[in-house]
Amino acid sequence: MKKLFKIILNTIPRPILIRLSYVARPILALALKGDQFTDPIDGKSFKSFLPYGYEKQRANVLSPSTLSLERHRLLWLYLKNETDFFNATEKKKVLHFAPEQAFYKLFRNQKNLDYTTTDLFSPLADVKADICDLPFKDNSYDVILCNHVLEHIPDDTKAMQELFRVLKPGGMAILQIPQELDRATTFADDSITDQKERAKIFGQYDHVRIYGRDYFDKLRSIGFTVIEEDYTNKIAPELVEKYCLAKSEIIPVCYK
Repeated sequence: MKKLFKIILNTIPRPILIRLSYVARPILALALKGDQFTDPIDGKSFKSFLPYGYEKQRANVLSPSTLSLERHRLLWLYLKNETDFFNATEKKKVLHFAPEQAFYKLFRNQKNLDYTTTDLFSPLADVKADICDLPFKDNSYDVILCNHVLEHIPDDTKAMQELFRVLKPGGMAILQIPQELDRATTFADDSITDQKERAKIFGQYDHVRIYGRDYFDKLRSIGFTVIEEDYTNKIAPELVEKYCLAKSEIIPVCYK
């Protein structure tokens, strides 16, 4: 039965899988309850996580309870352990792009956060806005979270400039992206128009580039001070495995 369950999951397209997962979340969490892996966002443990991926599915990636992925759990741990995001005594103004279900209610309920969400299409967005033309004043936000958005944006330079503009001096922006660290320079090719071919090359059909190590220097060229936070190397190896994190994923922590 378990093998059949995995086969079924591996044949469902990712957008459909994620929608089904939201509906079936309580059932999945109950069926997979165990003690092998733990989601640090809600502290619940499971015998396995769900597979997830677009072109090629990865095992033990999607949490059955919060539906978080590796990058969400890593970000949560960093915010919780290394910043005052959850316990600042003065209220922080937070701008969250394309808000993830794993975070949305938790951040919304934080009394120390003045929390605004934005996106062009998401039903969770408070403000419908183009990241390249934001309707916010200069120096407005203490914290900006923009997780796996920039790889979808044709003019990512303009988007980065807008993020820098609305961030307060001294503010922090965490700008995660899918990245190939063995690639020195970012790759893009607009001549590839077939969706299947784009998905094969870029990881998703709607990604417009594959970021390399030069991503951090591009952020610096905009004006950000960038810390390339290799946070999994600061976490005990057994916890990296238990939380199902992606080893050596870099968190781009940017300051103005």
